[in-house]
Amino acid sequence: MKVVLLAGGLGTRISEESEYRPKPMIEIGGMPILWHIMKEYSYYGFQDFVICAGYKQHMIKEWFADYFLHTSDVTFDFTQGEKIILHNQHTEPWRVTVVDTGLKTMTGGRIKRVQPYIGDEAFLMTYGDGVCDVNIAKLVAFHEKHGKLATLTAVRQKQQKGVLDINWDNSVRGFREKNIEDGVPINAGYMVLEPEVFDFIEGDDTIFEKATMDRLVADGQLMSYQHEGFWQCMDTQYEHQLLEEMWEENRAPWKVWD
Repeated sequence: MKVVLLAGGLGTRISEESEYRPKPMIEIGGMPILWHIMKEYSYYGFQDFVICAGYKQHMIKEWFADYFLHTSDVTFDFTQGEKIILHNQHTEPWRVTVVDTGLKTMTGGRIKRVQPYIGDEAFLMTYGDGVCDVNIAKLVAFHEKHGKLATLTAVRQKQQKGVLDINWDNSVRGFREKNIEDGVPINAGYMVLEPEVFDFIEGDDTIFEKATMDRLVADGQLMSYQHEGFWQCMDTQYEHQLLEEMWEENRAPWKVWD
């Protein structure tokens, strides 16, 4: 099962950092938050990634092109031509496809553009700016059990995010305006999607969280996986600093790997 990561937005709410690089490339503990997200998926055995890039997409491609240099000791031997010798390699067993999905493409459009790389199979999808400790294996098992087309992970936080209305059986009834005082479920990403979801996306201007999800709700095809643990997005400089402090103090809940 492939993992689709949305990493193409402008990141305007954290412009202090995203002016110079894509938000998913902002570092926590010296590594991009995108890497942290991928490490969690890899821990659960999902190692085939499709990255929906856009804004400054070349930086994401270049980072992965040099990943073996980032994670290894290296000798540059110029005595007999140009020779590179790697030592103590720590690269991941990942397959990474970085797709330029456009600068101004909306979230649904970005997902639609990577359809050729997914094929006719279910896939995982999340945003490139949030970390959590959700048990992805249990999330996938939940999705496969209920048989609907889409599952999103829901968390309860008092944040300015889109608020979900959820039925007793965990099916999603709809969405409503966000309120900072709400202590009700919000969409945390970490989704499982069947390939039929592509049919719910019209084109580049489609906002996945609005048009696509609304259509899935109307057809009774969107379920929520309730996550009671940690989840944190990185929309602001404050949230970036919060995650950095958690990592530095060795209390990062999303670090499920060794």
